[in-house]
Amino acid sequence: MTDQIPRPSRHHLLRIARRTLAKSWDDSIFAESAQAGFWSVLSLPPLLLGMLGSLSYIAPLFGPDTLATIQDRLIGMASSFFSKNVVVEIIEPTVRDIVSNARGEVVSLGFVISLWAGSSAISAFVDSVVEAHDQTALRHPVRQRFFALGLYVAMLVIAVAGAPFAALGPHAVAEHLPARWTDLLRFGYYPALVLGLLVAVTVLYRVSLPKPLPSHRLVMGAVLATTVFVVATLGLRVYLRYITSTGYTYGALATPIAFLLFAFLLGFAIMLGAELNAAVQEEWPAESTHLRRLREWMATRTTRNDRGCDDPLTPS
Repeated sequence: MTDQIPRPSRHHLLRIARRTLAKSWDDSIFAESAQAGFWSVLSLPPLLLGMLGSLSYIAPLFGPDTLATIQDRLIGMASSFFSKNVVVEIIEPTVRDIVSNARGEVVSLGFVISLWAGSSAISAFVDSVVEAHDQTALRHPVRQRFFALGLYVAMLVIAVAGAPFAALGPHAVAEHLPARWTDLLRFGYYPALVLGLLVAVTVLYRVSLPKPLPSHRLVMGAVLATTVFVVATLGLRVYLRYITSTGYTYGALATPIAFLLFAFLLGFAIMLGAELNAAVQEEWPAESTHLRRLREWMATRTTRNDRGCDDPLTPS
């Protein structure tokens, strides 16, 4: 076993591609993606309540207009991925309504319940990644659900801590840059957004697995997932714009259906990337991470000491 992937031949690439597609079908990628998409849509209001409700206490420390700036940035970021109807009819009203009432909700029982409901989407993504790597039996379902809750809370804390800096940072930087650099800063927004998505998917792949792979072995799947999601969402936006221009729509259901399709594509992309990582792992097995090997060595040494064995052990 090796952490480094050998230089692949055409034969290896074809075999990995076939294995990825076959395993995706065997793991019911469409059903898993639909489940993840459903829970993503259902978890959106609780997720926004958790983040914006916490920010209603934190953001004013950075200035009176910080929360409004974060709100506008969040809506603008959603516009980069979702269609205009989805943003205007679903995301923007939800964000503005939560911002106007979030401060009181944080101290209520509803906020605690929202943490559990908001973590449902994370739980669906974790389940799909674990299933793709055939590690479902390594973690009890109840434990995995609470693991997803803890992961959601950790992500929520990071988002709340980083949101003021992410919202105010570009303005602060732009004030100290020459005018000719302003265009560069504006054009760098979308690459930075895609890079952030790539890093987030890689972290999700790493922390979801009971027996995680080395981080660099997960980048390939994260690149595939990010590429599929970005390309698919752009294609869906073009398709929805074309359908709208022809006059054929689903009426009042058009916007919810479009939102569900975007959420489905996110789940599909994440699971497809995980299946690619699993296929690469089958072709070139990687050793356990250094942290896991250290834990196994310490557990083995503790067991031997409990049995009264004094033979020295060293971690491999």
